[in-house]
Amino acid sequence: MATPSVLFVCLGNICRSPLAEAALRAEAEKAGVDITVDSAGTGDWHIGSPPDPRAQAVAQRHGIDISTYAGRQVRAEDFRRFTHVFALDAENLKNLRRIRPSDGTAELRLLMDMVPGREGTGVVDPYFGEDAGFDLTWDDVTLAAKAIIADL
Repeated sequence: MATPSVLFVCLGNICRSPLAEAALRAEAEKAGVDITVDSAGTGDWHIGSPPDPRAQAVAQRHGIDISTYAGRQVRAEDFRRFTHVFALDAENLKNLRRIRPSDGTAELRLLMDMVPGREGTGVVDPYFGEDAGFDLTWDDVTLAAKAIIADL
């Protein structure tokens, strides 16, 4: 069986999706699961930028350094390269469905659909809010990461 590969996609790739990437990497390591993980944004504003300092801080509080992550925009080949593409909210899911190439093989889903009782909900974007919003984002993406590992 091929190694599962997961791409998390939010809008700018500096808050939610890098935290989801970090959470899944951590859960996979704990479980001893071999998996490829990356993140991207549907927008192009933060290409090459590190994650938001508040996202870095919440990851650091959980023992994870994401300072070397660099923002990138989702590309057509991502739908062929990854086995799973998870959108962090409904708007990004809609955009991903629109840009997905006809030969895209990745399973495309809303991330919180993985968490029982959270189906159809998005991970709230903490960018314009208080620092505490990043803790809520971390909690959501960690719940989803645990569910993904259990599903594999």
